[in-house]
Amino acid sequence: MSREQRLARVFVELADTLIAEFDVIDLMQTLADRSVELLHADAAGLMLADQRGRLRVIASSEEAAQLLEIFELQNSEGPCLDCFLSGQPVVNLEAETMQTRWPNFWPRCAAAGYRSVHALPMRLRDEVIGAINLFSHSASKMSTDDMVVGQAFADVATIGLLQERAVQEKPMLAEQLQSAHNSRVIVEQARGVLAERAGVSVDQAFTTMRTYARTNGLGLTSVASQVIDGSLDGGELQPT
Repeated sequence: MSREQRLARVFVELADTLIAEFDVIDLMQTLADRSVELLHADAAGLMLADQRGRLRVIASSEEAAQLLEIFELQNSEGPCLDCFLSGQPVVNLEAETMQTRWPNFWPRCAAAGYRSVHALPMRLRDEVIGAINLFSHSASKMSTDDMVVGQAFADVATIGLLQERAVQEKPMLAEQLQSAHNSRVIVEQARGVLAERAGVSVDQAFTTMRTYARTNGLGLTSVASQVIDGSLDGGELQPT
């Protein structure tokens, strides 16, 4: 399958979430995973602002990226924060520039094995609601084409989150984003519970839950809640 064909399928996949009750966490995870797949990155992480404008980690393609994004928030320093505050892409910075600009974040990023990092805003016109981080193990540059594709991914996902704004008041957005943050907490708890029960990594546990949810037409948060309360165990989650 050509890259163009794959891009077309991904946009259909993202657009398919623009329905009345889509799973916000699944949408964000899809954005992170497909960004890695098609933008020549090794990992991705995604942050959204809560009702107070504070960024929270919502999705990541791997545990290392998630931990790095949490570090970024705890230290109030890094590309995702700069991207969110400015509403502009933060890409293709030299290592020396990043070390000077983010003296706490960049050494931690390099220690995690990442040699380049980029950030793209999640925005609709002038409203910025989050940002996506892209991490690479090599000191790579993001091409203009990749920037266009990556921004288009982020824009489609943003429209998904803001779709009800045409008929709802602004507080609905805050409620929706807060719900996403709450759902993420449940999913994170379930990852740990399932990893312990099944003796697998937290990344494998997440993939197992997500696959089960999609196969059975269930929401990811619903499956995570059942894992936590014990009504779903590792054996039931495995594909038959």
